[in-house]
Amino acid sequence: MPVAADEDAGTVAVLDVGKTNVKLNAVTTDGVVLETLSVANPVLPGPPWRHHDLDGLGEWIFSRLADLGRRHPLRTFVAAGHGSGGVLVGDDPDAAAGVALPMIDYEQPLPDEIRRGYAPLAGSFFDRGSATMHSATHQARQLYWMEEHAPDAVRGARWYLGLPQYWAWRLSGVAVSEASLLGAQSHLWNVAERRFAPIVDARGWRRLMPDFADAWQVLGCVRPELVRRFGLPEGLNVLAGGHDSSLNHYRYHAAGLGDFIVVSTGTWIVGFCGQTALDRLDEHRGMTLNSDVFGRPLAGVLTMGGREFSHVAGHEPPEALVSDDVVLGLIAKRTMALPSFGDDGGLFPGSAGRGRISGPPPETPIERKALALLYCALLTAECVEALGPGRLVVLDGSFLRDPLYARLVAAVLPNRRVRFNMDAHGVASGAALLAREGRRSRPPALSLADPCDVSHLSPAVAVYASQWRARVRAGQNNDFSRDFERTYR
Repeated sequence: MPVAADEDAGTVAVLDVGKTNVKLNAVTTDGVVLETLSVANPVLPGPPWRHHDLDGLGEWIFSRLADLGRRHPLRTFVAAGHGSGGVLVGDDPDAAAGVALPMIDYEQPLPDEIRRGYAPLAGSFFDRGSATMHSATHQARQLYWMEEHAPDAVRGARWYLGLPQYWAWRLSGVAVSEASLLGAQSHLWNVAERRFAPIVDARGWRRLMPDFADAWQVLGCVRPELVRRFGLPEGLNVLAGGHDSSLNHYRYHAAGLGDFIVVSTGTWIVGFCGQTALDRLDEHRGMTLNSDVFGRPLAGVLTMGGREFSHVAGHEPPEALVSDDVVLGLIAKRTMALPSFGDDGGLFPGSAGRGRISGPPPETPIERKALALLYCALLTAECVEALGPGRLVVLDGSFLRDPLYARLVAAVLPNRRVRFNMDAHGVASGAALLAREGRRSRPPALSLADPCDVSHLSPAVAVYASQWRARVRAGQNNDFSRDFERTYR
């Protein structure tokens, strides 16, 4: 039976499984990252579908975990992972990486018959936690595809596990479900009502769902077979683990923040708030209902900010920082990037693939980067406003590499306090903090900074933001069918 982690948790090994890369970190129990190892997360071609190489990845993880154990006093292991990955497994975690069927790459296009067959089974918004997204996203849709393709393999399987829980099972031999991972648009778990979605019982999948454990609960120690084969630390406690973005949010909760909105930036701009009323959520505007690590509702909003940035800035923007004068020059000319350049409309339904540059186009690479930062600051503000009230807004992630981003967000949101965190290891830090959940004598330190003075930017940015919003709203009202002045790709 899972138990709580020990107070003296030593150094924590954190496995962070992303779609593109996998990181293994040594982290203190106060969330300080000491060392990071990284490897690409390979995808193999079918048949039966594109899938992740869990066997090869396991060899890397276990070998590197042994290496970390020789350099750090590891006492605890915990995994974090994205919410679009699930693994159907058998009884033996050592037989063919434990899998009953290969783990589907969630960017794998769906067969038409799978898309059509799944749609009427998906349930209400609260059953799903999101709109039905592109390709093979959503664990329930992946499991449906598996069952339609190979019913005998699904019938003979033992468990269906989210990514963090799969790696916890590989290490400990104990299978569990966990709320924050299932609450990350899996379409298997209704966060609002804390129950499985109707598709689980309708398809007879309840037998594949192990009992729940809290993200911080110890499932057991690393299996002796792995200790002998790879030289892993004996007695290494394995925690249940959780969803990567929920663990990043947990980092701020553990540090003592209360009423706040956190916005993480990268490929996606992801906003989370635990205080948003559920009736504010609109699945047609990229809003989601997630779960925090305690199983409580966590309102979310998603837009593909990193992809939008690249469309405007170009794929190799200059590394030089953008000056205020460049931005003010674009504002003076009323040069605007209007959504959406990628294939995801996000907050602006119907805008996908209709991104436009209005006004004189940027003339230099640094102007393109400046326009991209300004555009992404406006997208960030839209995410914040969608989540509703919240005096404190915390920014983290890759956009902060240019200080102008945080300053522009602060200028667009003059009635909120905007702070930022330059620590790029939010998921690893949050996951490591689980090792002392409920046993911490004081909140861990959190280094938040305020953007530099924005007083000379604010008047111009405020007017520009108002005009940008008016253009965007007009576009929405016309289903983004009107032509803007210029197209920019």
